Amino acid sequence: MNSSKLAALLLAGAATLAIIPAAAQTQIAGGPAATDQADDSNTVVVTAQRRSENTLAVPVAVSVIRPEQLHDYDAAGGDTLLSLSGKVPSLYVETSTGRIFPRFYIRGLGNIDFYLGASQPVEVIQDDVVEEHVVLKSNPVFDVAEVEVLKGPQGSLFGRNTTAGIVKFDTAQPSETWAGQGSASYGRFNSVNLDAGVGGPLTKDGSISFRLSGLFQHRDNWISNVYTGPSDDGTVGGHNKLNGFDERDLRLQVLAKPSDKLSVRVSGHYRDFAGFASIFYRGSILPGTNAVPASFDRTVVVYDEAQNNPQAYKTHGASLKASYDFGGATLTSITAWEHASGYSRGDTDGGAAANFGGTPANYCAVGCGESQGRLRYLDQWTQELRLASPDTGRFKWQLGGIYFDQRDNTEFDQRSFFLTSNVLGTAPNPNNFVLLHDHNFSYAAFGQASYQLTDKLTATGGVRVTRDVKTTNLLLHPNFVNLAVPVTAPASSYACGTAQYCRLSDTKPSFDGSLLYQVSSEASVYARVARGFRGPTIQGRSAVFATAYTTADSETNTSYEAGVKTSFWDGRIHFNTAGFYYVVDHIQLNGNDANGNGVLFNANKGKGYGAEAELDARPIANFHIGAGLSLLHTEIDDTSVYAQVGAAGGVLSERVLNPTVRIGNNYFAQINHNPFPNAPDYNINVNARYDLPLSDKSKLFLAGDINVQGHTNFVLYRSVEYTANGNYELGAKLGYAFGRYEAAVFARNITNNKNLVDVIDTSNYRAGIYNDPRVFGLMLSGSFR
Repeated sequence: MNSSKLAALLLAGAATLAIIPAAAQTQIAGGPAATDQADDSNTVVVTAQRRSENTLAVPVAVSVIRPEQLHDYDAAGGDTLLSLSGKVPSLYVETSTGRIFPRFYIRGLGNIDFYLGASQPVEVIQDDVVEEHVVLKSNPVFDVAEVEVLKGPQGSLFGRNTTAGIVKFDTAQPSETWAGQGSASYGRFNSVNLDAGVGGPLTKDGSISFRLSGLFQHRDNWISNVYTGPSDDGTVGGHNKLNGFDERDLRLQVLAKPSDKLSVRVSGHYRDFAGFASIFYRGSILPGTNAVPASFDRTVVVYDEAQNNPQAYKTHGASLKASYDFGGATLTSITAWEHASGYSRGDTDGGAAANFGGTPANYCAVGCGESQGRLRYLDQWTQELRLASPDTGRFKWQLGGIYFDQRDNTEFDQRSFFLTSNVLGTAPNPNNFVLLHDHNFSYAAFGQASYQLTDKLTATGGVRVTRDVKTTNLLLHPNFVNLAVPVTAPASSYACGTAQYCRLSDTKPSFDGSLLYQVSSEASVYARVARGFRGPTIQGRSAVFATAYTTADSETNTSYEAGVKTSFWDGRIHFNTAGFYYVVDHIQLNGNDANGNGVLFNANKGKGYGAEAELDARPIANFHIGAGLSLLHTEIDDTSVYAQVGAAGGVLSERVLNPTVRIGNNYFAQINHNPFPNAPDYNINVNARYDLPLSDKSKLFLAGDINVQGHTNFVLYRSVEYTANGNYELGAKLGYAFGRYEAAVFARNITNNKNLVDVIDTSNYRAGIYNDPRVFGLMLSGSFR
């Protein structure tokens, strides 16, 4: 987006913010036109401190996404998690591995590692259960009550791997009275999206109740593979062969309240997903520019391998949450188990090697590539005990402990594993894979307390001590002989005892402290300092290339934040703003080696600072607007760290803006002072809705939303090509509402904008990943209670 367009957008936003207070004041003072809207929906309640509290009393930057917003974003069958990207200030979500691997970033801090065992500094929590593994993080959200985005380290109450923050999902719960909601849509590409939940009492007195929830999504294949040449693994192209999907999810919750003091909730869920890995378009990024070519066509690929990128996963799990109120304190126990298995296969060079030079005898000299990650099984067990004081009184406290245990067998298969011929110059090798056993266990004790020093001033502090242990063991290959892995990596990257086995551990404290001053019933100010901890990480996938594991030591993030929260005109206007500065010591980074394999390493420090502002307003009857802005600067601070740069045959594949060093045919760029990957320097989001009443119960409405993303670097080094600037998407909905039910037409990505959202920076592929094209359709939604 050029500067004139951005200036116009910012001016329009400023004008909107200027008009809203005046309009609200006029309407509220104007008598008959000022319909009373002061109800429960005008109070924003969050659980950022494990209690239900008015957000004005919470000294943490928290953004809330409501269920009706999610329904709009997902109407076209969009991924329920990826669609959150940019919808609140400082939240970014992307993937280079398809729906089973969303990567989250808050305030610029995240992890671009595509390894199945990768850790992330943003934790995902669904109904009080931590979803640690990247596949578990991909479990869709549906029949949601509320989504909270907690920004900055959350190390005292929520634990390790929250150095950037938390995305917290609370689903609709069982109720003593009958209630339900549903949203159904149908659109282009035969896209279907059904999200529904219903529940009520199972006994006459309501002491036992349930909630049954489901999600079904479908889209037909809409990308054609036009390759017609030879294939060493039998891949056959054709019309509309890729990028459809089927998503089937079910959840059942049963809540028992045998007395006023005891409640027990049992929950079980199941997921069955079949679709495709991310689509890479080789050569779609032109040298010397980051502009998407006008001739680029998202509906066509030329794949000679990988059987058109299939992906399929199944997950299921169960949890038991029990709470007992002793009067002076409440004891809560949360026991949970999660299981997952599946695979993802992709043509990693993003195109047919035959189209990029060479002869049939050496096509692969200019680039062939496919790989598969298979999670043979994953089991995660968690147990948390928490004792908390009542929510009333000047002094509040809570303390507890948690145990976490995760085990998996993960397989990585490389190209020759799949081959049945060697027309393109590579002989089949059924042993070109590795099988790894990973084990991660952690335990922690924590406590937090807050004290109301005066009627207006409250101090809060918490501390947590965590022990985190990770091991990776190379198992046996199909011939039941140990697959030796030579120690070829530099000693600084190799922290494991043998070539087959690696064990890393650490014990770290984390903490937070804050002061909140209640200026009035409509405004509060706060200041917060917090430290979070991300445990050490092992990159075992390197073994498939007969190279040693790479590792990264623990990182800690110390964050300083201050903000203002307001809710005025009877809750019609909510406006929050915050500024922050953080330093990550031993920040964990991930680059690529010559094989396109992820390589872990630590830099000395990473720094970030910025500001956020968020508005939610109902200034006049029948009009609602939400807007958010984040401004961000991030920076790697280490003069000694380098990242490998995409090159082939000793020739750089892009225009690198950092100093580089050549070693053999490989190039390494100095990344000191570079921004973090996937950390937009600004983000703007606006959503609005206007209702035109037709009667007491019916109305017409028009709703829309826009997200604009600033300059974003996709890799660790600076280059002209691997960036985006001014990506934007528009959505709209026009419909008719009768009571609690709505019928509408919708469109997502109205302008059919082609946004570059990720890249593959190895070799000379210059492969990009792009957003979905325009989808339009019909939508029905409603609720009852």
